[in-house]
Amino acid sequence: MRCGVAHEGTGALAAAARFHPDVVVMDIGLPGMSGYDVARHLRGRRETARVLLIALTGYGQPDDVFRIKAAGFDHHLVKPASPEQIAALVRGQLSP
Repeated sequence: MRCGVAHEGTGALAAAARFHPDVVVMDIGLPGMSGYDVARHLRGRRETARVLLIALTGYGQPDDVFRIKAAGFDHHLVKPASPEQIAALVRGQLSP
């Protein structure tokens, strides 16, 4: 399994273009470009349209949840989330 890390939105898009991830775990409050925008860009690209997108964020109000789903995220976790929660989402989506 390959992993990558980006600390801002445009870096996340560049990393995704380089190695076509199966899973992206992303915050919403990113410098320069929001996680909402990154998610929309990923969904709009053929090579990343089907990536599993997990929002891991401090934003948990009903309006935030609506915006997260509308941007194309598959799942929403409010910080702090455990590694086990993230792994369960990945297993559930990517298991044969």
